[in-house]
Amino acid sequence: MRVLDEAFFPELPNYYRGKVRENYDLPDGRRIIVTTDRISAFDRVLASIPNKGAILTQIARFWFENTADIAANHVVAYPDPNVVVGKRLDILPVEVIVRGYLAGTTDTSILTRYKRGERKIYGIDFADGMRDNQVLPQAIITPTSKAFDGGHDEPLTADEIVGRGLLSEAQWTAISETALKLFASGQEIAAGRGLILADTKYEFGTDADGNILLADEIHTPDSSRYWMAESYPTRFEAGERPESFDKDFIRSWVGARCDPYKDPIPEIPVDVIMAASGVYAQAFEMITGEAFVADDSGESVKARVRGNLARYYPEASWGKA
Repeated sequence: MRVLDEAFFPELPNYYRGKVRENYDLPDGRRIIVTTDRISAFDRVLASIPNKGAILTQIARFWFENTADIAANHVVAYPDPNVVVGKRLDILPVEVIVRGYLAGTTDTSILTRYKRGERKIYGIDFADGMRDNQVLPQAIITPTSKAFDGGHDEPLTADEIVGRGLLSEAQWTAISETALKLFASGQEIAAGRGLILADTKYEFGTDADGNILLADEIHTPDSSRYWMAESYPTRFEAGERPESFDKDFIRSWVGARCDPYKDPIPEIPVDVIMAASGVYAQAFEMITGEAFVADDSGESVKARVRGNLARYYPEASWGKA
């Protein structure tokens, strides 16, 4: 399979590897962010999916461009389908998850905690008798700590965020209000394309001047849960999982075969991986309204990325990937 499972280029400076993205900090204050084809869930990498990195980068580009009037973002340029060059930010230590439905599969999701019997979650009261994937009375924010060291994200309340000094009250107010506006806009645009944006996460950072900017990605299938609007009512009434194209596709396959927080991840069959690739392509086309055409130039994805990044570090000696 033609995949970008890693993007280490020794010619570029200040390398940092995340679960999915690999980053390089340039001397002029810009950051190169390469989105690989790795898929991460349950705080671990599960597999690599062909074209996933390019699709996520281009979906995020669509949303960054369509929400620039709501929130300034970090984007400077897109030199490659898998790459965004942005302003280097100090990422704020809180992930802002906005939820419109009682859904989720991870330990920090409101559905998981609700089914354990909790009725006060993230400082928010939930009524008895709610059903899986039910719409909430209004969108809510369920923040978690940002685990920079590869550890687990931890649930937080608004009071804890300010009380622990993770953010100032003004910062928390600013990003929570912005997140709710972004989510409302995302839901409206998604609805026009036959989709339900059920939940999503946002990350924010501050630039050298202290301005808060939207960072990372926005409204992609990796950071969001999308459902097909047409089939949702029937599936909800039948107690069935909504039809989706987010990474619950892989999450569900893994979760049905092991405890993904404790057990080794079983090898995911090629047909499941290729089906997941098709799901990502479908997501791109439904969200953006454009056909997805893979860029197969270069002898490999890594070689293409390397060639397109050469301009950012001309002193380097660029060899083959």
